[in-house]
Amino acid sequence: MRISELAAATGCNLETIRYYERIALLPEPPRLGTYRQYGADDVARLDFIMRCRHLGFSLEETRSLLGLSARRDDSCAAVDVIVQTHLEQIEAKQKALAEMAGDLRSMLAACAQKTVATCSVVQTLAH
Repeated sequence: MRISELAAATGCNLETIRYYERIALLPEPPRLGTYRQYGADDVARLDFIMRCRHLGFSLEETRSLLGLSARRDDSCAAVDVIVQTHLEQIEAKQKALAEMAGDLRSMLAACAQKTVATCSVVQTLAH
C-alpha cells in the first residue's frame, strides 16, 4: 500500500508517518518507482506507535517499547518498568492538576464579581 493508504488504515497523518520514518520509529519502506510501499507489518507497527503516543509515552519510551516488543521470549520486566514510571509521572501530573483546580475554585469563590479593578482573582494572580 502507498503512504496515503497507510494513513487511511491507521488514522495517522501523512506528515507524522514521514516524521516517524525520519526519526527511525518506522523503517523506511521499499519503493516501487517513487512510491513507498507499506505492508501489514507497517500497519501493525504504526498502530503500536499511535497507541503508545495516545497513552502519553514519549518518543523515546515508544522506541524502547518497540524494541522490547520485538524480543518476544524475553521477560516483560523492562516493559513493566517503563509503564510503571510513566504511570507515576501521570499520577504526579494528576495531583498537580487537582491542586491547580482547587486553587482556581478558591479564587472564583472569593470573587465578588465587581469590577476588574477590585477583582480578587486578578489581585490573587498579581501577587
